[in-house]
Amino acid sequence: MNKLLLGLLLMGFTGIVHAAGDAAAGQGKVAVCGACHGPDGNSPAPNFPKLAGQGERYLFKQLQDIKSGSRPVLEMTGQLDNFNEQDLADIAAWFASQKMTVGAADAELVARGESLFRGGKLAEGMPACTGCHSPQGTGNSAAGFPHLGGQHAQYTAKQLTDFREGERVNDGDAMIMRSIAAKLSNKDIAAISSYIQGLH
Repeated sequence: MNKLLLGLLLMGFTGIVHAAGDAAAGQGKVAVCGACHGPDGNSPAPNFPKLAGQGERYLFKQLQDIKSGSRPVLEMTGQLDNFNEQDLADIAAWFASQKMTVGAADAELVARGESLFRGGKLAEGMPACTGCHSPQGTGNSAAGFPHLGGQHAQYTAKQLTDFREGERVNDGDAMIMRSIAAKLSNKDIAAISSYIQGLH
């Protein structure tokens, strides 16, 4: 069995066990988050991610990683220091309960973006994004794979570039996203990010 496929399967059946988040409690803990991510998690700024509708498990892990420093995000420095694990779970539950807005894809990039998202680059060993993130880009919440559809193209492009360049490494020991992003050119990243922005 392909090592990448095995890694994907194992990630779907293992992972972090955490306290259940309380969305109502989380609503009272996200006031400061709204400055960058929007009051409902739909960031108006293309360099900050939309958190609305993101999977709770994925959000919780990212919050933990940012707080611990295993995912350095300069703009988030110190923002989570006063939150405990239950707070992070509640914040994740709140944003997960919101609805992500959808943007528009650049018409000139749609064909290439769709080809990469739905077909990958199989000759180079890169699987289609749909395997983990679903054909509609809704992700796999149970496995902790993020919701992509509607995410800002600028933010997505930065994450893919950071994975490719080894500047983002919190994708686990299987290095799934680093392995995939390593096979993407700058033009590929621009196309797939634009396609994702309009995907719904």
